[in-house]
Amino acid sequence: MTSQKQMLENNIKNTALIFEGGGMRASYSSGLLYHLLDNHLYFDYAAGISAGASCSVNYLSRDQERAKRSFVDIVKDPLFGGWKSFLAGEGYFRAKYIYEKTPYPDAALPFDFQQFSRNPAELRIGAFEMETGHMKYFSRKDINTLQDLMKIVRASSSLPIFMPPATFNGVQYVDGGLSGGIPLDVAKQDGYNRFFVILTRPKGYRKTPVKHKNIAKAFYRNYPQVAQAMLQRHQLYNETLEELEDLQREGKAFLVYPDEMPVSNMEKNYSKLKRSYELGYQQGKRDISLWKQFLG
Repeated sequence: MTSQKQMLENNIKNTALIFEGGGMRASYSSGLLYHLLDNHLYFDYAAGISAGASCSVNYLSRDQERAKRSFVDIVKDPLFGGWKSFLAGEGYFRAKYIYEKTPYPDAALPFDFQQFSRNPAELRIGAFEMETGHMKYFSRKDINTLQDLMKIVRASSSLPIFMPPATFNGVQYVDGGLSGGIPLDVAKQDGYNRFFVILTRPKGYRKTPVKHKNIAKAFYRNYPQVAQAMLQRHQLYNETLEELEDLQREGKAFLVYPDEMPVSNMEKNYSKLKRSYELGYQQGKRDISLWKQFLG
């Protein structure tokens, strides 16, 4: 019998897997993720921000079903959130519940931490430090328990204004998407020069400036670095996309764009999210041979 502690094996060593954030748009990413695991495409490095952090940890625990439930079925949970919980100060998405209560056995979204821990792949999760205005990229060395992991994923996923900040080891964080939302920078810093990137916006999309600048400045008047990052985010995001497009032309990146994106980042309609997942699933089924060709 195989030892429960035996490490899992990964077969893609020279390419970084990157998941873009995007809130509930990750329902589409989860449909794509299904085919990575179904075809035993096991990367030795995964990086994610915000919803992409959830995709990364579900991928590394090799749990296709949880990936889907995290961005589709979860909205049926009456404790998931909405404007009522937002007005109560708990966030439009009730983050403490979603990240810190659901991943345990017999809860709504059990997470296989043992399986995750058996996977030797490197992990990077990005979150934005409110006090310093710097990005923090967490790695496995920051994760000793399931609680650590989920606090980090929560920190990466705490939407500015719409969700309360998250605290980990005494430091307050908001959504890592303030750095742009696509963690290409850290994968490059970690020595990678080939990238497989799952995006949550259709090809050709470019982010536009924040419309209500004064709201951001007023809301984060005690954290001007957060407001400034919100105002500059579109520039960082668009620059990263342009760099990725250059890398793709050089044959160093494979960019998986959604054919269409039928949901917003704050979508709570189950039928729409289910359709988004199914569109991602069908696209992955269609394109898997192209993925394998790039990955060798």
